Amino acid sequence: MNEVRIAIFVFLCLVGASLGALFSYERLPPHQRQDDTHAVVRLIANIFIVMTSLVLGLMISSAKGRFDAVNRDVHSYATELILLDRMLLLYGPEASGARRELRSYTERAASGWTVEGGHSDKTNERLLEEVETGLRALAPSREPQLSIWNDIREQYRKVLELRWALVEQAEGSIPRPLVLMLVAWLVLIFATFGFRAPRNAVIVSGFIAASALIGGAIYLIVDMDAPFEGPIQVSPAPLQRAVAEMSR
Repeated sequence: MNEVRIAIFVFLCLVGASLGALFSYERLPPHQRQDDTHAVVRLIANIFIVMTSLVLGLMISSAKGRFDAVNRDVHSYATELILLDRMLLLYGPEASGARRELRSYTERAASGWTVEGGHSDKTNERLLEEVETGLRALAPSREPQLSIWNDIREQYRKVLELRWALVEQAEGSIPRPLVLMLVAWLVLIFATFGFRAPRNAVIVSGFIAASALIGGAIYLIVDMDAPFEGPIQVSPAPLQRAVAEMSR
C-alpha cells in the first residue's frame, strides 16, 4: 500500500536524521559545537516547528473534511437507490425486472465497496446499464404510470450522477510534493533535536518512538485522504441497509 510505504519512509528519515546528528556530534570541529552555534540551530528548528504544525493542521483538516464529504455522499447515494427502488415498486409489476437488476447492482456495490468506490467497475456499469435497459422497456400509456415513469428517469439520473461523483472522489487530494516538503521539515527538526543531545538509551528510544508516532500520524492522514482504501475507509453500511430495504 502506498500509505504504508510513505509511513515507513517517514520513519526511516526521522530516525536517520535524529540518530545521525546524535552520533556525529562528537566528530564535529570544536568551533561548530559552541553554545552560540547550538542556540542558532535551535532557533532555526523553532521556525520550522511552527510551520510544520500549521501544515499538519491543514492536512488533517483537509483529509477529515474530504472523508466526511464522501461519507455524506455515500449515505445520499444509498438513499437515492432506495427511492429509485420504491418508485419502481410503485410503478407496478412491469418494473420487476429493473428492480431485480437494481438490487443485484446494490448487493455487488455493498459487498465489493472498495472496487465500486475506487474505480469504475465494469461489472457494476453493466448492471446499471441493464437497469436502464429495463427502464426503457417500460411503456406507460396512462396516468399515473406516465408521471411515475418520468420521476423514475429523473431519479435514475441522480443515481448515475452520485455514482460517478463517488468514483471521482476516490483519489487523494493532498499533493505528494506537500508531503515531501513536510517530511523535509521534520527531518531538519529531528536533526536539530539530536544535535548535542545526550547519547544514552533513553534518548535513542525516545527518538525511535517519536519517529514511529510521526510516521503513523502521516499514515493516518494520507489514508483518510483516500476514503475507499486502507483501514480508515467509508463504511458500506448505508448500501447494505439499502439492500435490506430492497429485499423486503
